[in-house]
Amino acid sequence: MGTKLFGTDGVRGQANTWPMTADMALRLGAAAGRYFRQDKQEHRVVIGKDTRLSGYMLEYALTAGFTSTGMNVFLLGPVPTPAIGYLTHSLRADVGVMISASHNPAYDNGIKLFGPDGYKLSDEAEAAIEHLLTEGVAPSVPKNIGRARRIDDARGRYVEYAKTTFPRHLRLDGLRIVLDCANGAAYRTGPEVLWELGAEVISVGVEPDGFNINLDCGSTRPEAAARKVLDTRADLGICLDGDADRVVLIDEQGRVADGDQFMALIATRWAREGRLKGNTLVATVMSNLGLERHLDAQGIALERTPVGDRHVVETMRAGRFNLGGEQSGHIVMTDYATTGDGLIAALQFLVAMVETGQAASKLAQVFEPVPQQLVNVRFAKGKAPLETDVVQRAMTEAEKQLGDDGRLLIRESGTEPLIRVMAEALDPAVLEQVMGKVVGAVRQES
Repeated sequence: MGTKLFGTDGVRGQANTWPMTADMALRLGAAAGRYFRQDKQEHRVVIGKDTRLSGYMLEYALTAGFTSTGMNVFLLGPVPTPAIGYLTHSLRADVGVMISASHNPAYDNGIKLFGPDGYKLSDEAEAAIEHLLTEGVAPSVPKNIGRARRIDDARGRYVEYAKTTFPRHLRLDGLRIVLDCANGAAYRTGPEVLWELGAEVISVGVEPDGFNINLDCGSTRPEAAARKVLDTRADLGICLDGDADRVVLIDEQGRVADGDQFMALIATRWAREGRLKGNTLVATVMSNLGLERHLDAQGIALERTPVGDRHVVETMRAGRFNLGGEQSGHIVMTDYATTGDGLIAALQFLVAMVETGQAASKLAQVFEPVPQQLVNVRFAKGKAPLETDVVQRAMTEAEKQLGDDGRLLIRESGTEPLIRVMAEALDPAVLEQVMGKVVGAVRQES
């Protein structure tokens, strides 16, 4: 195989090209099935997906692989990624699978694996599965081949669970909410949850056709939802991504609030209520310096991790913390979910709105961000821009210019052929200069 199969968030790539082919999915299902089989009578796997056309191909290929090793497959259909974490555990499955490329375009897809505890697999487990895939897996004897069936009420189970995370004595009556589901996995669950809790729901991005997931909508493109909030005089806008593990909020004035603002609000509220375990928030190196300063003023610790919700969750579990996330909108609340859950996170923001009676604009702008820019530069296959002398010199000069009044972070994306360049500086003019030099160097070498 040659190239490492698992990336920062499972296996991901362009559909129908390596590694996102039917053949590879079949082999991966067989390897994962062999890894997770235990000495008990029944062996279960749950498989969910988002709304990409290629999901059908991968779903059936994975099913063939799993059943060939004696696993019984429960097919859930389109459900959010956090529903897989929840249902893997509640259905007592050995493994859960989510077929999704999250916020990526429709022509991409991915495969995420969850253990029986509902958490994403460790690096060690993924390496063991990859080893089995490389070595080859012997199929089960005919009498031990697994079965496959659809679970028709999977969506309903998750809807009911999501509602339990909202206090029973509260309601959303009187609130008008724009909900953008990115034409993705939550296109039915999201509106159902909010409507059943009493809200007036104005839905956007709920007409998936296999090709329009994340297309000009969702958490990465909130402009349409922001316009809808203003046009309908809504109280709040909620933007999910393709698999609904991210959320971005829009206040009644049409302003977008990212994950940093959300985490600042919830961390402050939970700390005040004595609910914030370890009095600590876990966030990545991408979170704004303004968040760190706000938390410090509140006496709340900030634990930074590398980029990726997996790193956030690992740090949270190791420190027994219960709140973490990313600026991009992955919000992890281990009191409620084993992974980022955009819908459940949005419900916690709505709790704050109902309990305080304050408008979203008062709650969603908690701190003044330090000026920050993020630019993504696509690079050609075979290129390694970050290793060149040109880029290394530009980075060194930028860090010297920023000094103690800013930060520079450059990394290669784990899911796309992109170099992500992020800088912060107290002086906006310095920020412009630094980003111009560094981004120019990266583009030159890409």
